[in-house]
Amino acid sequence: MPVQNRATRKLGAADRDSGAPTHAPTQRPRPYREGTPPPPSLPRTKRGGGKPPREPRPRRKRHWGRWFLALLILLLILPFAAAFYVENNLVRIDALPGYADRVGDTPGTNWLLVGSDSRSGLTPEQERELATGGEVGSERTDTIILIHIPKSGSPTLVSLPRDSYVSIPGYGRDKLNSAFAFGGPQLLTQTVEIATGLRIDHYAQIGFGGFADIVDAVGGIDMCLPNAIDDPLAGINLPAGCQHLNGANSLGFVRSRATALADLDRMNNQRLFMAALLKKATGASTLANPFRAWPLLQGLTKSLKVDRGAHVWDLARLGWALRADPIATTVPIGGFIDTDVGNVLLWDKERASQFFEALADDKPIPGELLTTAD
Repeated sequence: MPVQNRATRKLGAADRDSGAPTHAPTQRPRPYREGTPPPPSLPRTKRGGGKPPREPRPRRKRHWGRWFLALLILLLILPFAAAFYVENNLVRIDALPGYADRVGDTPGTNWLLVGSDSRSGLTPEQERELATGGEVGSERTDTIILIHIPKSGSPTLVSLPRDSYVSIPGYGRDKLNSAFAFGGPQLLTQTVEIATGLRIDHYAQIGFGGFADIVDAVGGIDMCLPNAIDDPLAGINLPAGCQHLNGANSLGFVRSRATALADLDRMNNQRLFMAALLKKATGASTLANPFRAWPLLQGLTKSLKVDRGAHVWDLARLGWALRADPIATTVPIGGFIDTDVGNVLLWDKERASQFFEALADDKPIPGELLTTAD
């Protein structure tokens, strides 16, 4: 039997279990010579064995450009989505009359803006909160404003007193707001056209609850009151000076007649407030804030009624025109008299005629015919 040396001896079970090599090396390690690269070193392992550490993963690139593009697309889509929502949810009614010998088309665009005392959609709790007094029979108008948007220049907001003594087709002479009670928006629009000589292009109507919701949606309105107003019937007790009004207080403010000049003061307050509300509703702080813009859109579509020919772009033109400081005035007033329909307000015929002729010709109104709000 040949003699086995240490390199070729047969391995026992203990050697196999220890993991020792099962064969003799066939090559001797070469000695290190100067000028040759050293042999590669093996990665160190933790004492007691273990895997070598993993190479660090490359950091993911942040695609800021993609995020910016997505945000830009979203900002471009939102206005169109909002316009689509309003266009398809506007409440449209028959408001523009079609009577014989109707006033012809006049330059510029004329809106008739009506604030009605409708309690439609209000719960009993909301009626108490807004101090509306509950249902009072036929729907009436507390606010009647004619808005004239010229081809160029500032728009004009003209308050038409609800107690104006005018001729109502089919009913004789009566208070202006009676036209709405007798025949709704169409008869009111016809009465205004005959009295002013202006053709009404569009009609918009808003009720009590909707008005308060819109004010709250834009975050309230800042108003400066020259005198305190304490009116339990309107549900307000406002001190003099500058203050922030929420929806309920705003509604009471534009409805109240508990002041020295009663209805005249109320018209002045309505013009001031309407200009402030429209300016804030169309401002960047509202339109760029989804938490204000969305409730505003919902409030408009829920409570606003427009004529059948009105579209969202017409409302957009109206809002854009009124972003600038409009001229706020009232029809020239001649005085008050008692009649069989109660105490009524008379227009100054000569000055009122000149006033509306200027609007019909799309010309600036002479300063002496203006009753501007301070």
